[in-house]
Amino acid sequence: MADTTGLRASAPLMGVEEEYFLVDPVTREVVPYAAEVVGRAAEDLGDLVSRELGRYQVETKTPPCRTFGELHGELRHLREAVGGAAEAVGARAVPVGAVVLGSPVPMPISEGSRCEEQLRDYRGLVDEHLICATHVHVGVPDRERAVLVSNHLRPWLPLLIALSANSPFFCGRDTGYASWRHMMWQRWPVSGPPPYFRDHDEYEALLEGLTVGRALADHRTLFWDVRLSSRYPTIEVRAADVPVTAGESALLAVLVRALTVTALRDVEAGRPCPRPPAELLRAACWRAARDGLRGRDMDPHTGRLSPAGDRVPSLLRRIGPALEETGDRETVVALLDRLAATGTGADRQRAVHARRGSLVDVVDALVTRDPAVELR
Repeated sequence: MADTTGLRASAPLMGVEEEYFLVDPVTREVVPYAAEVVGRAAEDLGDLVSRELGRYQVETKTPPCRTFGELHGELRHLREAVGGAAEAVGARAVPVGAVVLGSPVPMPISEGSRCEEQLRDYRGLVDEHLICATHVHVGVPDRERAVLVSNHLRPWLPLLIALSANSPFFCGRDTGYASWRHMMWQRWPVSGPPPYFRDHDEYEALLEGLTVGRALADHRTLFWDVRLSSRYPTIEVRAADVPVTAGESALLAVLVRALTVTALRDVEAGRPCPRPPAELLRAACWRAARDGLRGRDMDPHTGRLSPAGDRVPSLLRRIGPALEETGDRETVVALLDRLAATGTGADRQRAVHARRGSLVDVVDALVTRDPAVELR
């Protein structure tokens, strides 16, 4: 086997932000304990844990990591710390993309002027913002190239949505979707797949117009599925539900990093970028959110349908060299094979529900990481 130590050291850093719901251990409905949980978890995690817009959710963020193993370890530590803090205040932390049980509208928002500003601007959207996501950050050399990399990532968003789908249930009912979180997110004024941009100047000009028109409170409320981070020298992919397991989050991050590395090389070599029509791409994302990995994939360039899993080999061909260089190919292939066999988080939640028709069982399986929902 070739020595990849030097190549691993030169791989871009990656990091993951995850959001979790807090639920009552008796009713399994969401509870507004974010401030208490964050306070306790911060004793161990410091600023790696924080409140979210709503008081039902907490967010964690890993330090920048170089390898799958390092990132996986950080994610497991964060989840264990938040889980322990939640139990200490009489709650449980649940990795799921949408609220499974209860009628928690309007959502109580966290204290602070920024949250109040978003409530003023977005109104009922904030009341119903009952979703949890995973955001992957990958280091990029500069913002100019990051915008061009975003263009190359756009066609892969439907597959990333399908692979990470983990929100079939919402407030006591089966939505018929694999990722209801994705559908709820589409209601916001600046969300979904980003536009195609000629350059960074065009990107910034559009953001300025959106901010002047108050569609954005600021650049941090830019909610496209791919964006340039306003705080870090990274490109940020925000298309995924929070997965059931830390391993699935780490897998998602490695896939996004490999796509980013591959895109960056295309940009630097001047290779043309695929440019699917905006409406076909948006429809392909809808199809992925509805049917997940076991449905039919819609080609964002042509609209043609095929089994969603058939696109995974295309992804591996696209990012194969990048995965080989970092030594991640074997791990990625093994985890994708397991995901194909066991199904996404949405599939596994439905399998638990099918046993007794109980959404309480679904929440309990997510909290305890029942083998039925674990990716093994």
